[in-house]
Amino acid sequence: MPKYINPEREAFKAFAENKSDTAIHMLNLVKLHEIVTYDDGTMVSGQEAYAAYGRKSGPIFQRVGGRIVWSGKFDLTLIGPYDESWDIAFIAEYPNSDAFIEMVKDEEYQLAVKHRNAAVKTSRLIRITPSEVGNTFG
Repeated sequence: MPKYINPEREAFKAFAENKSDTAIHMLNLVKLHEIVTYDDGTMVSGQEAYAAYGRKSGPIFQRVGGRIVWSGKFDLTLIGPYDESWDIAFIAEYPNSDAFIEMVKDEEYQLAVKHRNAAVKTSRLIRITPSEVGNTFG
């Protein structure tokens, strides 16, 4: 499975240039390592490392106006790469694109992200502009 943990520089630049003054949603799909070994030799599960990331980054996420608008448990892939499965799936909402950038540039967040980097085997982070919902597709 390819390693996608942090955005490439060009992707982050495109994100920053694609400003939005309205809410954005970020679809997060995360596959965790079974066991994580930190630089100091401490060993924990990927789930424990990701939980540490959540505890440390949560206050910053909330401070910038972020909230989780959907969370679910992965069951199976019906269309798409059948070898992909996800341990964590959720949608985070930010009041605007600058809020997300403010979060990732925050010094405390940058300290917390070491836990995410250790925990994540691969991930997908997809920006979505929310739209009206209804009773039909499309």
